[in-house]
Amino acid sequence: MKLFYTGPATADLHENYAKRGLIDQNAPVRSASTIEIDAPVATVWQLIADMRDWPAWRTDAHVTEIGNIEVDAEFRWVLNGMRIKAVFATVDPEREIAWTGVAFGCMRAIDRMRFEALGENRTRVTMEESLAGPLLSSFFTSEKLRAGHEQMLNQLKTAAESVPTLSRA
Repeated sequence: MKLFYTGPATADLHENYAKRGLIDQNAPVRSASTIEIDAPVATVWQLIADMRDWPAWRTDAHVTEIGNIEVDAEFRWVLNGMRIKAVFATVDPEREIAWTGVAFGCMRAIDRMRFEALGENRTRVTMEESLAGPLLSSFFTSEKLRAGHEQMLNQLKTAAESVPTLSRA
């Protein structure tokens, strides 16, 4: 158990991990989950990228401050009551979005979502996260993180699959 592991500094996590498509593999709490959604990648991306509208489909999170969704732009959000200050590390529309975040001043995370079109109306979404901070593993586990990811991905699937698609001639 890595009870006192805090991981790399936030700036290092941002520049040398998140911007390079990596999470902190040494973090005591890590998760990766994948889901396939019967909706076009553009629809799935729009639900994620329209962060102000997350509460319309996502029950655990809402954004409190956001400007442009672009690399190195800051935003603030609340996840299950926990306030998080985050910075976008990667914004590649319909392919990937990642950010680093800090909660309680000492808990550091990398969140990464990748989108893969599996044809015209099917998308695979993979969500990865690493989370580190002193004493974190004494009250929060990778299993709890994975359960939260899977809940969010299922909510995303439900929302994306309920968006009407234009029928093709």
